[in-house]
Amino acid sequence: MEPLRIFFSGVGGQGTLTATRLLAETALDKGLEVTAGEIHGMAQRGGVVHSFVLLGGYMSPKISLGEADILLGFEPVETLRALPYLRPGGMIISSDFPIPTLSVSMGKESYPALEEIKQGIKECTDKSLFVPCMELARRTEVVQTANTVLLGAFFSGGFLPLDVNDFLHSIEKRLPPGLVEVNMHAARLGAEFMTAGLTRTQT
Repeated sequence: MEPLRIFFSGVGGQGTLTATRLLAETALDKGLEVTAGEIHGMAQRGGVVHSFVLLGGYMSPKISLGEADILLGFEPVETLRALPYLRPGGMIISSDFPIPTLSVSMGKESYPALEEIKQGIKECTDKSLFVPCMELARRTEVVQTANTVLLGAFFSGGFLPLDVNDFLHSIEKRLPPGLVEVNMHAARLGAEFMTAGLTRTQT
């Protein structure tokens, strides 16, 4: 495969690092060369979390500014803030569900409208997709599966020599038994959303 650099951006408590690990280990299962790393601060308090998966023989586990081929955003504002890491013409797949910071919740700051966020992203790249991760996760009755929804969409986008079935197998193999069924449901919902969007684009 062509080398691929994937940048993850989210906040603590969303499962960003779990999603990173699942992607990396799914790729390893298929014999791909994988390098992964992470940078996170006060993750347990909702702080920013950045992590990386590099496929195709990269030696460094880090992605520098302007290098990411794909940005996976688990929170809209954090997606916007991570834009400097995206290369020109790179792809963004982001959740559309906001998670306000403490200062926003206390009324000290304002949270931008989703349309403002989308406009900022359009100024950087014309390749972006916002996934209703929380809306789809609610269908599983476990909202914590929103990160799995996003990965299900990603695995169905044709970006990798992997597909959603590879991801489902990884979920079954690696997650605790009590979490397997609900996360497989979430992954399928994300995949269906992506497939429907691709179909509309092609018609």
